[in-house]
Amino acid sequence: MANIEQFFIDGEWVDPIDRTVMDRVDPATGNRIGHVVLGSSADVDRAVQAATRAFETFQHSSRQERIALFDRIITGLKARKVDLANAITRDIGVPSWFAEGYQTDMAAAHFIEARRLLEDYPFEYQMGASVVRREAFGVVGLITAWNWPAQIIAIKAAPALAAGCTIVWKPSEFACETAVIIAQIIADAGAPPGVFNLVFGDGPGVGEAISTHPGIDLISFTGSKRAGVAISKAAADTIKSVHLELGGKSANIIMPDADLTVAVPDGVRRAYFNSGQSCIAPTRMLVHKDQLSEVIAIATEAAASMTMGDPLAADTNLGPLANFAQFSRVQAFIQSGIDEGATLAHGGLGLPEGLEAGFFVRPTIFSDVTPEMQIAREEIFGPVLCILPYADEEDAIRIANDTTYGLAGYVYSGDIATAERVGARLRAGRIFLNGAQNNAVAPWGGYKESGNGRETGVFGLETFLEVKAVLGQAPIAA
Repeated sequence: MANIEQFFIDGEWVDPIDRTVMDRVDPATGNRIGHVVLGSSADVDRAVQAATRAFETFQHSSRQERIALFDRIITGLKARKVDLANAITRDIGVPSWFAEGYQTDMAAAHFIEARRLLEDYPFEYQMGASVVRREAFGVVGLITAWNWPAQIIAIKAAPALAAGCTIVWKPSEFACETAVIIAQIIADAGAPPGVFNLVFGDGPGVGEAISTHPGIDLISFTGSKRAGVAISKAAADTIKSVHLELGGKSANIIMPDADLTVAVPDGVRRAYFNSGQSCIAPTRMLVHKDQLSEVIAIATEAAASMTMGDPLAADTNLGPLANFAQFSRVQAFIQSGIDEGATLAHGGLGLPEGLEAGFFVRPTIFSDVTPEMQIAREEIFGPVLCILPYADEEDAIRIANDTTYGLAGYVYSGDIATAERVGARLRAGRIFLNGAQNNAVAPWGGYKESGNGRETGVFGLETFLEVKAVLGQAPIAA
């Protein structure tokens, strides 16, 4: 799928009204592998018109009809799992085993959870003498990032479809092959024409057009703070609801009683997960000052064990970053850490040894990091870990919360009560205690500049539901 030339609108693959071509580049080699055609506001308008027509019928589809649609989508995701994983690897360079074992599985999990909710979610219930109804929000614009290209659209599209909304989707132009396969799966599952529409484009073109279009009722966006602010401003004139999942600078507090041989390597792996291109990555490791030297030694050993190279190789732990712009950004952050006086304990600038091309970044660890340094305050979005010392529990909590972000927090302790006590004081939307894993049910979203609203599970479904109070209606039958 070298060249991607069409959009999916109103149940058909159609040529763009306007045509701008962007090269597609293999992140592992830096070589051009084809192109994708980007659209414009005219293409967005055509998609919104199709979604508006489809909403008139789809909002009234029955619970059973939507469950049947989800069953077919889930079957399609399973049948095309390898195709989807290969597309993710080509788009953003993640190792193939990771794309197949994590990226695709997590996408399917959100459709499975939305289907489960459809079984018995109370779209209507009694409240005193009135009836409260939860109804589909309308036509929704979904704008998604490239780092988890199948999972992020699943987090949004699954609850939107479950709610009875229709969709206009702008995926990242850097993850276009993945988007094509997602659209094919939903189309092959029998989604009615206009229910799911896909338009490729960049932020200033298609993203802004979705944000300003009066026919779109709600926008759900995952990406950078900069883009989130722009979308919010652009949407303000039409009083849209805007849901934002933005960046993070998550702290990982390792308490003095933790088993360092377990906690530290786990923290390194999580910081480097998806080559560090995860908004919840615990990129600030906070350790007691008396354990700093020991932690640095363990962390450095863990980083040194990482294998970088061909994403198709079974032993590759870390793939390249997704594109040249991101590679350049991370290199600039590493240089900033050096310039500000942090100690480079491992990794550093340039390509890893043995690699002469591609957007690979050396797994990097900085020690002697202070909270005011740029590398400790801004989201780097690459395999760069900062280790900061703390004096006591209060100091650790203060440092952890001293950030404009609040997406996630991590605590490791030999005593679960201690972990719970510290975790309760972190100002973040999702807290991981003692190596806990993610799930597709618990609410997902951030405090402060990490965004607003919540996704996944019932919280994600209710994002796409309006609330209507009906006064004077007869009580609902038991």
